Parts: sequence; structure tokens; C-alpha cells
Amino acid sequence: RIAGGLSGAISVGTGAYASHGLKDKPESYRAIFETASRYQMIHSAMLAATPAICGKGTMSSRIAGACFASGIMLFSGSCYTVGLTEDRSLGKLAPVGGFALIGGWLSLIIRR
Repeated sequence: RIAGGLSGAISVGTGAYASHGLKDKPESYRAIFETASRYQMIHSAMLAATPAICGKGTMSSRIAGACFASGIMLFSGSCYTVGLTEDRSLGKLAPVGGFALIGGWLSLIIRR
């Protein structure tokens, strides 16, 4: 819950920064940054809710939490970096993070 709440708060800040602080960036890079913020918000909510959905301390809760947390860091972090630097070569970890986020969703079906 703590990691999900902290990550959600950060995503609100990054969303505000995208709206107000990136006005001088090309639209394509602002869009990448905004996508990162949106995905972080959605998956932060899931990270916070995972113990309630799967049961606190269960195997599925631990797997889903690890997948959501690592996916947020890799996907959103990579997209934030691309949006700020305008260097698409720095976005190579985004697909890995995307697969981790998918893994988080799939792990919710495990009941252990």
C-alpha cells in the first residue's frame, strides 16, 4: 500500500509537470511523458489495491506487487527519460516494463 500510494502521488506530480512544465517540448515527447504518468497512475492504484484483491502476504500478492512496481519503474521511468531528454534511444527498457505490467495483471488470477 505504501509503495502504491507514494507512486500515485508521484504520478500526480508528473502529470502536472507534463501539463505545465513541458510546454516548450515537441508534442510527441510531451505525449510520451503523459503516457508514462497515466500508466504510473493506473498501476499505482493496482499496486495499492493488490493486498486487498489477493490477500495480504499471499504469493499472488507478492508476485503482482513486484511486477507492478518493477513495471512502473521500467516502463514509466524509461518513458519519462525519453520525454525529458528527447532521445528515443533511452526508451529501450519500456517494453520490459510493459511485460512486467502485463505480468502483474496476469498474476492477479493466481490464488495462493
